[in-house]
Amino acid sequence: MKIKAGVIGATGYAGVELVRLLLKHPDVEISALSSVSFEGKQISEIYPSLREICDDTCTTSEDVVNSSDVVFAALPHGLSQDTAYQCTQQGKKFIDLGADFRLENPEDYEKWYGCEYKYPELHDKAVYGIPELFREEIKGKSIVGNPGCYPTSIALGLAPALKAGVIEPLGIVIDSKSGVTGAGRKPTQNTHFPECNEAFSAYKVANHRHTPEIEQALGKVAGGSVSVTFVPHLLPVNRGILSTMYAKLTGKLTLNEIRLIYEEAYKNEFFVRVLPEGTSVDIRNVKCSNYCDIQLYMDEHTNLLIVTSVIDNMVKGAAGQAIQNMNLLFGLRETAGIDMIPTAF
Repeated sequence: MKIKAGVIGATGYAGVELVRLLLKHPDVEISALSSVSFEGKQISEIYPSLREICDDTCTTSEDVVNSSDVVFAALPHGLSQDTAYQCTQQGKKFIDLGADFRLENPEDYEKWYGCEYKYPELHDKAVYGIPELFREEIKGKSIVGNPGCYPTSIALGLAPALKAGVIEPLGIVIDSKSGVTGAGRKPTQNTHFPECNEAFSAYKVANHRHTPEIEQALGKVAGGSVSVTFVPHLLPVNRGILSTMYAKLTGKLTLNEIRLIYEEAYKNEFFVRVLPEGTSVDIRNVKCSNYCDIQLYMDEHTNLLIVTSVIDNMVKGAAGQAIQNMNLLFGLRETAGIDMIPTAF
């Protein structure tokens, strides 16, 4: 019997990406979709690419919860906690693609998002879901806080070096660039076509909401405090994130020795590719896939390790990772439904 999966917020960018991927999952059937903006309309009316593939009518979030074994919520922060509570009351699994279950410290959530934890006991039961780093913690849980797209690219890029003590945990500098879909479907001034096309700009410099999430995820890997300066940029492309990270080296390891640490850390990880020396990461090479590509450099003049990583922000940075987490929750093959090959261009 197939798992019944429902999507709340199915007409947003992350939501429709979930629909696209779930439709091809061998162990899942879509039970219901919801959208406040388009309730009563077929999702194929909103996204004609789904015509005669998925013509489900968008219903209410309550219908999604009642008809599903697992509920994905692709909603703005502050809107997922009530649904999570309903799911736990009915014994359903809940995966939140928003920010409500990412931060462990309620003070951080209130400071950076302006909201409070309505059900503190639910947050005690939730787990932060980067499978490659926290796989065993995810198994058996009922609530998963699906990570943000920037933190995913950054945590995967820095985790082996931090865990091995290769770099200093304090003062890491992170320069990340994201495609416009990361801002969501609702248009804003800076995502309006004339504003972002043929343009390239930094935004929320050293003040982005993903900062505490990045430090939290890296701190769990490092086993202590980590501090970062995080500067995101908006790329005039639809998909993709490229993160470049600069960290002080703690010793005299060669770049080849550090590369071996990374290759050992990810040797059994299907979705993480440590690239051979002399090649560069490129968002084009992970497009429409759940892969993360990583490359390493050393600046001997300044004693810095430089790590670059790329992901598709809509897949590994959102819907694909959410499905990877679902596979872990239900004991399925971890790559099921998300082992697609990146497009060539």
